[in-house]
Amino acid sequence: MGRLIKNHWARLIILTAAIYQIAAALEGFFWPKIFWDFLTTNLDRAVKPFPILQIINLLLGILILSWEWPLPLFDFAKTAMHRSIEARLAVYPLASLSALLLYQATNPGIYYLIGMGVYFWAYSEGEVVCPEPWELPRRQRPGKV
Repeated sequence: MGRLIKNHWARLIILTAAIYQIAAALEGFFWPKIFWDFLTTNLDRAVKPFPILQIINLLLGILILSWEWPLPLFDFAKTAMHRSIEARLAVYPLASLSALLLYQATNPGIYYLIGMGVYFWAYSEGEVVCPEPWELPRRQRPGKV
């Protein structure tokens, strides 16, 4: 049996969250609602009359989707930003916070938290993200003596 490659697992979780966040942001344009409106009405201005939170969620969802599933057209997969788990652990809490504020996007916010935990687990075990998406890390072969 092989070993679990945690950054691939986290990538799948984050991809699910990003697609869900985009769909929730689009739904939020039609039915604007803050998740925490049962506690306070101060945050209602973030969703209506101008959909600020929905636009932020839509942009973050598209950014994260393109970060985790880079298209060969832009060649983003070979950059240091794509291979950096640290950069992901810095950006994903912001996406999670914006998702948790919008009522329709609370599930992606929770998925982001789970994905961040798995990415942190991968980072703490020394895993690296390969330059090509879904590629397996190469083992060091001992040389001939």
